[in-house]
Amino acid sequence: MGRHISPQRRRGHRVQPLFFSAISAPLRCENPVSLKWNGPLISGLGIALGLGVGFLLIRLPPLEALILFGLTALTIGTLVEPLVGLVGGLFLGLLRAYLQAEVPQVPAQIGHLFVLLAVASWAARGLLHRDLRLPSPRGVLLPLLGFVGAAWLSLWSAVDLGYGLPEFAKWVEIILVLWIVAERATPRRLPWLVGGILLVGLFQAGVGLYQFGLRGEGPEHFLIAGTDFYRAYGTFEQPNPYAGYIGMTLALAAGMFLGLMGWEGRGGRKPLVVLLSLCGLAPLAAALLASWSRGAWIGLAAAVGAMAFAWPRRTRWGVLAVAVLAGGALALYLAGLVPQAVLTRLTDFAEGVRLQDVRGVGINDANYAVIERLAHWQAALEMWRYHFWTGVGLGGYEPAYPRFALINWPIALGHAHNIYLNLLAETGLLGLLAYLAFWGTVFWRTWRATRTATGLARGLTLGLLGAWTHLSVHHLFDNLYVNNAHLLVGLLLGLLITQSPSHQEP
Repeated sequence: MGRHISPQRRRGHRVQPLFFSAISAPLRCENPVSLKWNGPLISGLGIALGLGVGFLLIRLPPLEALILFGLTALTIGTLVEPLVGLVGGLFLGLLRAYLQAEVPQVPAQIGHLFVLLAVASWAARGLLHRDLRLPSPRGVLLPLLGFVGAAWLSLWSAVDLGYGLPEFAKWVEIILVLWIVAERATPRRLPWLVGGILLVGLFQAGVGLYQFGLRGEGPEHFLIAGTDFYRAYGTFEQPNPYAGYIGMTLALAAGMFLGLMGWEGRGGRKPLVVLLSLCGLAPLAAALLASWSRGAWIGLAAAVGAMAFAWPRRTRWGVLAVAVLAGGALALYLAGLVPQAVLTRLTDFAEGVRLQDVRGVGINDANYAVIERLAHWQAALEMWRYHFWTGVGLGGYEPAYPRFALINWPIALGHAHNIYLNLLAETGLLGLLAYLAFWGTVFWRTWRATRTATGLARGLTLGLLGAWTHLSVHHLFDNLYVNNAHLLVGLLLGLLITQSPSHQEP
């Protein structure tokens, strides 16, 4: 007869008691399970905190008082439930570029403080209860660790560690966020977590739509040619990565909507998720259009195709659904119903794209943006040619660029505007292969989940498939791991783990 394994052990790896004997002894009490928020010490601290905050609220201006109240509530919420800190960290993390440019008094990286607080809260709970569970390395975590290892290897000969270590920290943070979601996102908490992610996306969509309609009062360099409208850029201060973030969130909302349309699992529908998935589609789609980002539009088209293919249970019906969508798009084009401005935006870059050395190409206003991007692609390939196996070091594209810049393009854009070429330049062939293996595993696991999930879970897996597709296609034109958008990737990867069969076994 086989040895019985508890449900908790199935879901992840529980740290052995000897570990806690050394680390958590000073924190343990005789009955750690009895530790509650209504103890005298906790109550006293709560009263003191409330009095202090109340005193400050009286003396501060209304806006500052509101910010203080919100941060205090978020801090308390994070201590009670670490998932609150992750959603709050995502919301504040996406404000980084805006805070840095417009509100220098506030720490631009304040979002990371709440992510760290969430990690500390989660770890403290595990230590106090001697039950710190880590997700199984099987599935997506092992290939993710493989890529992180390849990235670390590239730093041994990095051009500049000052650029490399922050980039490496992003991936470590993704792993930490993934761990917490995988352990804390129970079926009861899961709809609230998804709802929180969608709420953050709706806030960003609202900001972008407001910017789009400023009518002559916005930044001139974001003015859409031939109109009075401006490209939406949210709190990213850049339209393209903003559009990438909106596209992933839109895919999640669309997937949830498709899942909720089905007849299966009706009793498990959650009002918050239903409301947000229904009401969020239009503003998110409008914000994506207002970003005027070609890469995001192409990524969205690919995401819609992937979700349409996966929605039916039978593959042949999925192929038919994709064919119907493609035929509908072609019919709209032939009927002249596609707005000319959108069509021009999607096709005008093709004239300047060429697979040849662009150093001798004439530059004009029409092809400037395209040739600039191709020049940075060419510089990335040169970096890889001289640093074949491990690259110039993770995050090293910008400091290494002057050595490989084309004569007409001496100023680096920060990255190669193609994540695959960028990783090839920074982490070499080993890093790119590890990255592709990681995302290949993610796609395979997500596809398998779409075949078995039902109800709300099926909508979630469809949304995740769309989000990965949008990210991967848009990454052909940009780098979306900027302005702390990697926190969303960590949250979504954690949601994927919650849908794995080994995680859900009773």
